[in-house]
Amino acid sequence: MADKQTTSFMRSLCMGRIEHDILFPFPTLPAEQQQTLREVSGALEDLLGPRAEDFRAWDVAGDIPDDFIEELRQFGLFGLVVPEEHGGFGLGNMAYSRTLQEVARYDASVAVTIGAHSSIGMRGLLLHGTEDQRQRYYPRLASGELIAAYCLTEPGAGSDAAAIKTRAERDGDDWILNGNKLWITNGGIASFFTVFARTEPEDGGKGKMTAFLVTSDMDGVSIGPHEDKMGLRANPTTTVHFDNVRVPAANVLGQPGKGFKVAMQILNSGRTGLGGGSVGAMKRLIGLATAQANERKTFDQPIASYGLIKEKVGRMVVDCYTSEAVVTLVAGLVDAGYQEYAVEAAISKIYATECLWRTADQALQIAGGNGFMREYPYERIMRDCRINRIFEGTNEILRLFTALTAMNDVGSQLQELADTMKDVLNGPIKGFGVLSDYARKHAKLRTGLGGGVRLTGIDDSIRSPADVFETETRFLAQATDRLLRKHGRHIVGKQLASKRLAEIMIDLFVLAATLSRVQASIDANGVEKAAREIDLLHVFAHDARIRIKQNFRCIDDNDDERLKALADDAFSTERFRWDTI
Repeated sequence: MADKQTTSFMRSLCMGRIEHDILFPFPTLPAEQQQTLREVSGALEDLLGPRAEDFRAWDVAGDIPDDFIEELRQFGLFGLVVPEEHGGFGLGNMAYSRTLQEVARYDASVAVTIGAHSSIGMRGLLLHGTEDQRQRYYPRLASGELIAAYCLTEPGAGSDAAAIKTRAERDGDDWILNGNKLWITNGGIASFFTVFARTEPEDGGKGKMTAFLVTSDMDGVSIGPHEDKMGLRANPTTTVHFDNVRVPAANVLGQPGKGFKVAMQILNSGRTGLGGGSVGAMKRLIGLATAQANERKTFDQPIASYGLIKEKVGRMVVDCYTSEAVVTLVAGLVDAGYQEYAVEAAISKIYATECLWRTADQALQIAGGNGFMREYPYERIMRDCRINRIFEGTNEILRLFTALTAMNDVGSQLQELADTMKDVLNGPIKGFGVLSDYARKHAKLRTGLGGGVRLTGIDDSIRSPADVFETETRFLAQATDRLLRKHGRHIVGKQLASKRLAEIMIDLFVLAATLSRVQASIDANGVEKAAREIDLLHVFAHDARIRIKQNFRCIDDNDDERLKALADDAFSTERFRWDTI
């Protein structure tokens, strides 16, 4: 049985172990929660379904009306994750993610308004709040009297969160907060802020980070104008300013100096909300694209009959199903009490947001000229979803985090094995046993062999995709070891190499999640009824295998240095060097 405090599926996989208990069975909601979500889905359709023209008008205006925010309050959409005893719905991660999926079918700005409140704005209170803090704020957050926002990003600190300059200094029992936060989602309507600031500098350094709960009624809090954005235009994104704001010590979230960990845990815990929203948007796009393809005719045939259109829609379906599998599996880990899911959450965010981008692009292409017109929803969905690959951690940074975490684990194990070799020199006789143990462990680490890389309980109809997963997992261990041996301590600066390892890890985790989901469908419905899901799994496994093999080959044979030289040349001239005249 996996230790829920310390076990990570992907970190174990990089060490050549499959944590079967984490992967199987595929997580499902209890029947009563499923019924509740069906009722919520119907109610959301009544609330949001008739507002299509409103959503388009609000996008053009770049604003969301106060009376609609009040409707969201009355519906209870700001209390989704607040415990029931404080007036909320008390949804777990799976149910919450599924609810955001439903909202995102209708409008991304509305989904982000709700998601920024629950996924990140007040998530810190859920994870680290004291009983006093929860008693003071939960009821008003549940009712929407207080709408929450997450204040981390600054003009000079985006992906590099540790570079924030907002400061908080002790003054008796209070803290004095000064600084500016940028691109704050919900900033224009929020009155509850989770704010991160530098505190207690040592030896003239930057000091450490601390998280604070700040409300808009504190003197010195001010809000900037709405930003004019490419997408999510109806959501009120603003700057937030803190000018000598006196924050009581009772409003410190977590421990002083531990704010960076708080910030990262909030983002990790909330990422399935963004993933759920991405899946909801994909489902809507598939509905739009298939209706369009059935209706539109060329050469007296519906375009749905053409192979190239079928390929696009088939890929969209694969992307949506596999994204939902990954998001659901990660949400299930959170609900089950697992503590080490940061890598898995990062992968779910990368994968779901990029699948949505591909789906939006293909749906617009199927719509043809209509897709380019503002009268239709395609172009707005495309603008809205572009930010997903940037906020809550850029996908580039999350890829580096994913790969470097794996290499750190393997590197630590290799160092541990290397340290045991000292005994070979100190005691030659005893050293024979140490040498044998070293060789065995090292071979297992490098090849992924040793009994841990085998999926059990897999139906024969999906044995082939399972074999792909097992085989490529062995290559994952080899790839990690080879990258460390090739680059050593310089691996941190080898971002293209790290990206390749991350791509392998992403494909393997998505394949694992999809295997689990399809096996659950086979168990519940039988092979015949799960036939299309089995087809889908085979398609993904085939494509993933090709990508993994390519990334593995490129560890040693690539054009990285040539590409970087071309970039350096462009940086030096700040222009395209060549022209035809």
